[in-house]
Amino acid sequence: MTNQQSYITQFLKLESAGGILLFIAAILAIIFANTPLNNYYELLLSTPVEVRVGALEIAKPLLLWINDGLMAIFFFMVGLELKRELIEGELSNKENIMLPAVGAIGGMLVPALIYAYFNYDDPVAIKGWAIPAATDIAFALGVLSLLGSRVPVTIKIFLTSLAIFDDIGAILIIAIFYTSNISIAALIFVAACVPILILMNKFNVVQKSPYILIGIIVWVATLKSGVHATLAGVLVSIFIPMGDKKNPSLSPLKSLEKDLHHIVAFAILPIFAFANAGVNLTGVGLEQVTHSVPVGIILGLFLGKIVGIYGLCWLAIKAKIITLPDSIQLHHLLGTSALCGIGFTMSLFIGSLAFEETGVNLLFDERLGIIIGSLLSGITGYLILKFTLNKN
Repeated sequence: MTNQQSYITQFLKLESAGGILLFIAAILAIIFANTPLNNYYELLLSTPVEVRVGALEIAKPLLLWINDGLMAIFFFMVGLELKRELIEGELSNKENIMLPAVGAIGGMLVPALIYAYFNYDDPVAIKGWAIPAATDIAFALGVLSLLGSRVPVTIKIFLTSLAIFDDIGAILIIAIFYTSNISIAALIFVAACVPILILMNKFNVVQKSPYILIGIIVWVATLKSGVHATLAGVLVSIFIPMGDKKNPSLSPLKSLEKDLHHIVAFAILPIFAFANAGVNLTGVGLEQVTHSVPVGIILGLFLGKIVGIYGLCWLAIKAKIITLPDSIQLHHLLGTSALCGIGFTMSLFIGSLAFEETGVNLLFDERLGIIIGSLLSGITGYLILKFTLNKN
């Protein structure tokens, strides 16, 4: 097995284990939200946390420190993955990227259109149009792991590559549509850090600490600018050196990515899930489930992903624009498309951005739709692949 294959194998195993932890964290959050522990759960998330250095002050409840701070580290790791994949990974080969790229376009566009169809006439609810466009790679790979060795590596690579394109789309959506009250002074401070990062990269600075220091500064400035703070992680990741000019066998980027995978998969994402998945189901009835927000999310994730990914890929294959890998058949593609409807982590994150400043409490509707839509997608994708994959 080559080093590249070994790296991919370790990555996929780690993401699968992370999906299991995410599931446990989400279940715990729902238990806390629906028992007498709910008061403690709400008290914990609303705990004020303040950091002050002179006139500079950052004061937020614990929930927003998780969503703005810890998730910036998650997006930093996503940026590292994107850079590595584009330089030497699966996305560096044009033949490998066409199928997941086409699938990702359909998988973002159709769910968003379905959600918009149900909520176009509500100026508040329509802000959540991007919620069902997301895919949770950790959960999806976790479901795939339940099928064992029957799953071809090609399917896992397709799913992972599609999720990477999905992450690119999510980053662009957050940057363009979920920013407000822009501070030019803070943005100038962010821009001033970029030449420093460029020079560090050019002069082969491979130590992690200088990048971490500049990264913290960029994060604070981005937080104060009105642009969502998680984008600071993506910005800094671009300048992490892929290789050490003095020692080509060493890669600062891969080293950081490997270190962060454990932190993100086993700490940051489970903490985020626990903090954001707590849905109080007291009094939930048909009226709540059939509200336009959860209906748009449920159908967007469940039907939108299948129609968007499978449908657009099918059309491109029939038109001979792209070809299907030998180890994947169309019914495998259908099952994998359904798994992409598991939007949990990124959908929750986008939902919090869409509704946290509206003054209208739609977070309950959003979480309910995400949980139901993700469950339906996960079960459907699992069953399709279970009965279509070669048992040998």
